[in-house]
Amino acid sequence: MVLSVCTAALADWGGAEYAAAAKTVNTSYAGKTVILHTNDVHGAIDGYAYIPTLRSWFESQGATDVVVVDAGDFSQGTTYVSASKGYAAIEMMNAAGYDIVTLGNHEFDFGFEQLMLNLEDAKFDVITSNVILDETNESILPAYDIVSFYLSDPAQPYLKIAFVGLETPETATKVNPGLIQEIHFTAFDELYTNAQAAVDAVREEVDIVIALAHLGVDNESKANGYRSIDLLNHVNGIDFVIDGHSHTVMTAGENGEPIQSTGTKFANIGVIVIDNETKTIENNFLVSTAGLTKNGPVAALAQDIMDAVDARYGAVFATSEVLLNGDKAPGNRTEETNLGDLITDAMVWSVVKEGGIAQPESQVVGITNGGGIRATINAGDVTMKDINTVLPFGNTVAVIYVTGNELLEVLEASTFCTPDAVGGYPQTSGIQWTLDTTKAYDQGSVYVLGGKEGSYFAPASIQRVTIESINGQPFDPETVYAVVTNNFCAAGGDTYNAFARAYEEGSGFDTGIPMDEAVMAYIEEVLNGTITAEAYGAPRGSVTIK
Repeated sequence: MVLSVCTAALADWGGAEYAAAAKTVNTSYAGKTVILHTNDVHGAIDGYAYIPTLRSWFESQGATDVVVVDAGDFSQGTTYVSASKGYAAIEMMNAAGYDIVTLGNHEFDFGFEQLMLNLEDAKFDVITSNVILDETNESILPAYDIVSFYLSDPAQPYLKIAFVGLETPETATKVNPGLIQEIHFTAFDELYTNAQAAVDAVREEVDIVIALAHLGVDNESKANGYRSIDLLNHVNGIDFVIDGHSHTVMTAGENGEPIQSTGTKFANIGVIVIDNETKTIENNFLVSTAGLTKNGPVAALAQDIMDAVDARYGAVFATSEVLLNGDKAPGNRTEETNLGDLITDAMVWSVVKEGGIAQPESQVVGITNGGGIRATINAGDVTMKDINTVLPFGNTVAVIYVTGNELLEVLEASTFCTPDAVGGYPQTSGIQWTLDTTKAYDQGSVYVLGGKEGSYFAPASIQRVTIESINGQPFDPETVYAVVTNNFCAAGGDTYNAFARAYEEGSGFDTGIPMDEAVMAYIEEVLNGTITAEAYGAPRGSVTIK
């Protein structure tokens, strides 16, 4: 159930609209404890102002206590948080009054050291059970948090809830591996061993156990068993899962499992209602933020942050005649897009013009992971902020030297589940290739990077991908090609383990050119400030998908 609460209902608590909304949710919250939850906020910082409003609303309805939690991915997604390397999200969550959060994969985008520095100023508890510091082999943060609720007797809680934090093991390959070398993420059976140990440590002490999990329900995660549904199938003693990662809007799993997720960017806020007398969860639903009023001081703080970023990044430097597709699926994680073409062309140009590539230009190609393309650019004025929002990770342009056979491996591995979306889906320049989705992916052994198991499997053979030509010349599997990519893929991010192998052997280099700057320079110098319909009105047809 998704509940829409109108502005008037929250602005005029004595009005008829409020009475109608209250009846829709519940006639009274007396004797109830309420959990409000969010996930995958992804830099939509103005939405934090909804939290105090909704909290006050439930308190006014008689709720004994209201707890606010988040299931991760708050540090990245718009320039409003990426400009401060995620710190602005911490400021906003402090102001909104969060109590407990777990980490998403994007919390690590600016590196482990930066994350821990940001969290030093957090006024909320942060938990995760399966992010392990290599040096000590212990969790970087507490695995769980127990919240006790009291009425008049401070020695006798009327309710105790344990929150157990879980992070997707996919973080190991969804974040630049070079930025998280000090840690690892427990995976496969060990993920659930860790989770079960955390649950067992609290189960007898509390009334309710809630997993605060950044796992999701994507098919991309199904092969490894990393979904929130899999968590419930492997771990006993969890009463409810507050989920994140896949941006799913749901109040139950596909088979009615006790899982709830709000979508993304404050489209909804999740609600869990606990009856204090029976100490059980009696209801869960989503509240649409459409029409909710915003808390004034929190909204003002968000506006101050946005104004400062807009002043820095808001300058128009180009125009586009066309919409450049930044969608996830169908889009950059499932197929070639015109925005993917523009970005990879710009990356190749940024390196070739500087010189220094060992291979002739006819053997230079471009690849970037579709999951790194985060937004659409509309037709009209184009600002620095637009480009930075598309490419918010601060990645730089790198060059890898690989054989044609290794290039085939990369394309095969990075499309293993296509037509289902995958973050590693390759947007390309200079490669004419075919993907046959009617053939099964021949799954080999799990990729290992730096001695640590990743989240993806190498192809045991090349079954689905063929390369017809490179820059119009016949493809040769034995030829060494220069691949212009980003430092995330070069380090083995997503499905690009073959790049990491080559890079570790010294076969390549990082140019240090930020990707967003490469794209802006290409638009200004090569396209003369105009992205034309002739050049990028549609995908150029680099890949044929069967």
